[in-house]
Amino acid sequence: MTQRLVSVWQPYFLASETPDAAVKAATELEELGYSRIWFSAGFDQHVPPRFREILDGTKRIGVAPGIVSIWHSSPAEVAAYAQDAQRAHPGRFLLGLGASHAVLVESNGTDYRKPYSKMVEYLDALDVAGLGPEQRVLAALGPRMLTLSHDRAAGAHPYFTPAEHTAEARTAVGPDRLLTPEVAVVLEADPAAARATARQYTTGYLSLPNYTNNLRRFGWTDEDLADGGSDRLVDALIPWGTAEQVAAGIEKHFQAGADEVAIQVLNGGDATRFPAEAFQALAVILI
Repeated sequence: MTQRLVSVWQPYFLASETPDAAVKAATELEELGYSRIWFSAGFDQHVPPRFREILDGTKRIGVAPGIVSIWHSSPAEVAAYAQDAQRAHPGRFLLGLGASHAVLVESNGTDYRKPYSKMVEYLDALDVAGLGPEQRVLAALGPRMLTLSHDRAAGAHPYFTPAEHTAEARTAVGPDRLLTPEVAVVLEADPAAARATARQYTTGYLSLPNYTNNLRRFGWTDEDLADGGSDRLVDALIPWGTAEQVAAGIEKHFQAGADEVAIQVLNGGDATRFPAEAFQALAVILI
């Protein structure tokens, strides 16, 4: 695909206290020229209304769950939600689906077995409900899920991956599918401070086998994965520095084959604070 889209991935949009606050931030991003807003749908049974609230309160910007867990929300409900959003705002809602993680799924008493097969069954049910491949993307890390992103979806939405994975993902999904990795960043020029902020984020993700197994495929060792990640791993996963340096890190994913990069600005783990200035600074360079 030839498009080059700069989007936002930010937990603020689910964590914000009111819909009005979320819509205000979304409007700011829309005016800056960002293409889409991604955020988690959480792990409750129902898809949150926040996606529709943002669509209803803005004019052009797209919205996508990153992701809806296939273990928590039923295919029928998800299909109805997506179809309703598309009818109200044609072309602006993209469904992101993922198999989540065993520790999150089993905490609710569900047996996390055969996630690939579960995803295939879920996609089959969406097809029956009338929500076709062109309206969904898959959270994909390994080769099988990336291939499924080509065969049964509009593309892939990798998360917590270096640019090397983006290059592999482009080969796997082919030239005609959307590839939109999430890339977390830290706008901080001091190396110690930047890496400390990054590790507040990486530490949790490096406890999840889906991510660590994927990183091992690219040669990262147990030593790299320990204690929030080695400096080398943190630097590969999390572009940090000035706005220009961060933009250069994001550019690596575009050069590796991304059509769209969903930028997550890390701000010390405070999901209730919207990092408006950081997105403004990055927009000047990237958009």
